[in-house]
Amino acid sequence: MTQQFEWEALEYEYTHKNPDWFWALGIIAIAAAATSIIFSNILFALVILIGAFTLGINSAKRPNIVHFKINGRGIVINKKLYPFTALSSFWVEDDDEHAQPKLLIKSKKILVPHIVIPIKDVSPLEVRDFLIEYLEEEEDSESLAQKIVEFFGF
Repeated sequence: MTQQFEWEALEYEYTHKNPDWFWALGIIAIAAAATSIIFSNILFALVILIGAFTLGINSAKRPNIVHFKINGRGIVINKKLYPFTALSSFWVEDDDEHAQPKLLIKSKKILVPHIVIPIKDVSPLEVRDFLIEYLEEEEDSESLAQKIVEFFGF
């Protein structure tokens, strides 16, 4: 029987946003939409308001629990298999003692170029030792967009 790793983790780290955050979002969105209307760009104003509304709804949502499994076929995330043939490299990021370790995967797919998986309840070193048999280990870090999203608490 081949070795496999299984764990569950939240899909992202939830940050509580107080009512002031939502007020600030609304004020900024209305100001940007009003500026857009002044410059005769009503469509952009509509996009700003819809985007702010969507951002507000999503920021209030609690994260789901995601099931992860790594086995000899590939990486499974909530029953969706990412076979090793569709992945190009990996990196286990566990340098920061205050942050949860993460598995960073580079995919060959255009629409999903990077996959970030929080590692919980399993040894990051054992995951690394297992994956090195199937994928190339390439030092990587989270994208700037991902870091910005985490900075703002999403």
